[in-house]
Amino acid sequence: MLCGLLVPAAWAQSKMSVAQLETFITSSIRLKHPDQQVAATVKTLKLSEHLDAKTVEKLQGAGAGPRTVAALKELSAASVGQAAPPPPVPVVAAPTIPPPSAAEQRRILAEVTANALAYTKGLPNFITTQITRRSVAPPATDRWQLEDTIQEQLSYVEGKENYKVTLVNNLPVKDVTHMQLGGAISSGEFATMLDQIFQPKTQTDFEWTRWATLRGRRMHVFSFRVKQVNSEYSIHDGGSGRSIIAGYRGLIYADAETLMVMRIKMDCEGLQDFPITKVGLEMDYDNIEISDVKYVLPLRFEVISGSSQYSAKNNVEFRRYQKFGAETVLSFDVVDAIPEDQLKEQPVKP
Repeated sequence: MLCGLLVPAAWAQSKMSVAQLETFITSSIRLKHPDQQVAATVKTLKLSEHLDAKTVEKLQGAGAGPRTVAALKELSAASVGQAAPPPPVPVVAAPTIPPPSAAEQRRILAEVTANALAYTKGLPNFITTQITRRSVAPPATDRWQLEDTIQEQLSYVEGKENYKVTLVNNLPVKDVTHMQLGGAISSGEFATMLDQIFQPKTQTDFEWTRWATLRGRRMHVFSFRVKQVNSEYSIHDGGSGRSIIAGYRGLIYADAETLMVMRIKMDCEGLQDFPITKVGLEMDYDNIEISDVKYVLPLRFEVISGSSQYSAKNNVEFRRYQKFGAETVLSFDVVDAIPEDQLKEQPVKP
């Protein structure tokens, strides 16, 4: 039970400015403090500036209770004769970067498309640690509960993937295949999604949207949409045994210097009559060194799916890339999660 409201000591021991009063009232509204207690606190305050009726009306519109508003009106009357508060400091808008011209946008998109379609041809044979954290939540909520953590060795040789399960919930396992894991499983997205989005027969609609910054590098952000009739994105529901080809829309982030795709975000469409009613994917790539050569390789992807009965999330990370060969040494120790700051989009700097 709340016995009273705390006012910062610096405010209580001296006269309060109107800006400090506004901060106190709006904070009380946000924290849902009782109107009676807020009003009682306001009656103990003294102002160093005049509180005008317009400010009282603004606080009332923000949600101040009737007793608080009455106390504010008394405080306003008591502050008559005080100096008016200083004008607010003007907010200076950050300089903006103009978008590329229409002709430049077409050139950029053409190069991004060419790089995406040639992506797998430039990949080396490699082996990497794939960590999948699978979580579930009640439908239409984000109260995720981790179900299991699976660690696999993914080898990519001559364009083909092979998975070897090494740890489940940090315990070593033997003779368990990727497809035997049960639950929601994913594979192959990092290469197939690029091809499906950019291949000509998909007839993807692209539009330059904005600039962005990702992992310290400037990005072109294009929105895109693939109609269901042109899509190859298949979703399978194990419970019903049904499959569907879904349309999808989203964003791609292309490095402004290399014009390589570094992030894909998408949500599926046309799932109204399917048991799984929501599927969303976010995939990140990064510049990763293998044998002293840097390649654009998958960093992580996240798939969230849901129905009227559940929501499921697969968070998949790729770590410790090595060149595939006879000298490759498999690792079975636990791998920490990727730091969050590597995944957040940052403000664009001129």
